[in-house]
Parts: sequence; structure tokens; C-alpha cells
Amino acid sequence: MRMAETGSQEGIDLEGNYSPEEIADFSNVVAKLYRVRDVILKVNLEYIRSAAQSDDYRTEPPFKLQGSYRNMNRIAEKVIPLMTEQEVDDIVLDHYQNESQTLTTGAESNLLKFREMLDILTPEETERWDGIKKTFGRNLKIGGGDSDPVDRLVGVLADFGQGLGDIRETITKSAAAHSAPQTLGDQTIEQLEKIIASLRSVPVDVQINVLPVEESSDSDMPVEVKSETTQG
Repeated sequence: MRMAETGSQEGIDLEGNYSPEEIADFSNVVAKLYRVRDVILKVNLEYIRSAAQSDDYRTEPPFKLQGSYRNMNRIAEKVIPLMTEQEVDDIVLDHYQNESQTLTTGAESNLLKFREMLDILTPEETERWDGIKKTFGRNLKIGGGDSDPVDRLVGVLADFGQGLGDIRETITKSAAAHSAPQTLGDQTIEQLEKIIASLRSVPVDVQINVLPVEESSDSDMPVEVKSETTQG
């Protein structure tokens, strides 16, 4: 183990008589097992952190993959001296891909989180993972599968208000950077449309009126948003 950590045999006496080739094989295997161990520990720490977190404050789906001695044993038995570091990483990834398929729910999100932890997400996987986290957060705000339409409406309107605040901040920063008046651009309109579209999933009649108003000298965004709700 000391040889695997330091890369040197200096000052180390072995009890048995081994050839230099055998000693090199021993050291290579242990070094690769250290690499596996680091991933296992990272998974275990994330599992503990996620399990200890309240559902009310989650920003992403729960992480259910585990990093136990069983996982370590199953991966270690496949490691051989001639493997490259990439081949070792592939064994670990293949193991957790199989582990994710045994989960009752969240197989995709757990595997994407695992790949994020190892910093190996592709651009397409990054986009998908971001989308899953946004959807998870939105569902959490509107009560998920809650059957009460009023509770869901309150959650959506809260999300709507946060979205308007984000739009106002974006316009303010853009105006300051370009010394331009604060007006609704194409990007702002697109964001508004996305927020309004999210309200359609609520089983309540909602009417949103976006009315332009005259620009004034103050810093408020020249947009007036009115909502009229009637429970269906």
C-alpha cells in the first residue's frame, strides 16, 4: 500500500520473496483500488448528505446510489494490473449504471447526478440534468401531485412572481450595461410566455393580462401584470 501511494519501494521490506514483475503488479492493483475507493467514498458522502436533507429544501431529486463495502468488493474483483485508468473508470461507471437500474424510481436522475460528481457529463446530459432539476423544483413549488387546485395555484403564482423578479433584474442589468431604456425585448417576452404557459397545468381558470404602460423616470420595469383567478 505504501508503494502504491509513493510509487517507490525504497525502505520497504516484504516478508515474501517476489519478483520485480510481481511487486509491480501488486502495486498497480492497489493503486487502482485507491482510485475506486475515492469514487466509492464520494458516492457514500453524497448518499448521506441527500438522505439527511428535508424534502422541503431539495433542489434536485434524492440521490439513492450507495457507496458501501459491497460496491467496493464487486468492483475490486474485476480489477487487474494491466488495466488503464480509463478502463478502471469504465468498470466503476458500468457498475453504477447497473445499480441505478435496480432503483424503483429515479434511475435516470441518479445516474446523471453520479456522472456530474465525476465531472463526465456530456453537453446533452448536462442539458437533460438541468431540465430535470428545474422540473423537480417547479413540481416541489406547486405541490407535485397535490389534488388541491388552490394549493397548486398558490405555488404557481409564487413561481410566477419569482420569474417576474428575475426578468426585472435581467432587464436592469442589461440596461445598465448598454445604457439603454428598460423595455421588453424578445428574450423577455419569451420568458414571460414560458411562465404563463406553466400556469396552464393548474386546474384553475387563470387570466393573465400584460399591459404596456408609459415609461417614467423611476427604475420600475414599464410592465403591468394583472391576474384574475376563479376556481374552476
